[in-house]
Amino acid sequence: MKTFRSALLAVVPAMFVAVFFVYPVATLLARGLGLDAGRLLEVITGSRFLKIIWFTTWQAALSTLLAGLFALPLTWALANRQFAGRRLARVLVTVPFVLPTVVVAGAFIALMDRFNLDEGAVRLRHTVWAILLAHAFFNVAVFARSVGGFWSQLDRRPEEAARTLGASPWRAFVEVTLPRLRPSLIAAVSVVFLFSFTSFAVILLLGGPRRSSIETEIYGMRSPAPTSRLLPRCRSCKWSRWCRWSSRMDGCNVEPWVDRGWLPTGRCRPRRRVSVACWLRR
Repeated sequence: MKTFRSALLAVVPAMFVAVFFVYPVATLLARGLGLDAGRLLEVITGSRFLKIIWFTTWQAALSTLLAGLFALPLTWALANRQFAGRRLARVLVTVPFVLPTVVVAGAFIALMDRFNLDEGAVRLRHTVWAILLAHAFFNVAVFARSVGGFWSQLDRRPEEAARTLGASPWRAFVEVTLPRLRPSLIAAVSVVFLFSFTSFAVILLLGGPRRSSIETEIYGMRSPAPTSRLLPRCRSCKWSRWCRWSSRMDGCNVEPWVDRGWLPTGRCRPRRRVSVACWLRR
């Protein structure tokens, strides 16, 4: 009887997963690739697909590492020190995480324009470093809030005992505190890696047309679906006008965008304010 009840309770979540996850994914695969296993294997083993998967993976891993390194001193201060403005600092750390990714990318573009980081000895525009720094800036709050909150609740007596027995602060942290922080660190690393792996706007705006993740590649692909034919036409005029105007101002090359089909080859009617991005650059 108990086994029957357990099986009955498991039916509801199994049906939920089947209806809202398995069925949509299977439908998308069937419509996009058909039932041809050879075509699916050809797509998966293609050189371009493998390069995109590799870039998406290693940039997400490096973004997670940078976010953790940047957040470690701040997390330690918020968890172990009492100072004036501690609550305000915790709030300010959280602000970048709640901002839209387009806003974060736009802020980095504005900073590059302000400090002339588009060309010269230090060039960040359309580089991997711009992507990594934006991801780190965006995800520092995850480490500061999750790891910092867990750290502030730890018992300090084991660490104090290690210090009393002659351990240095670094050794006490590595051998006593760090193992107890492992659950929160694993949770924070998993979340940040997932956010960086599925990043879209940051890579699209800061990475440029020559760097594609899985998300941006799906966005840039053309398919026979009516919506995929309609969307490029809807965004073409403003997006094209802004990119070509930007290229005239900065001297950058927009031909790769045209080659990939993300920009139309024709001309658009001039407007004074063609987009929000153009307005931000003024």
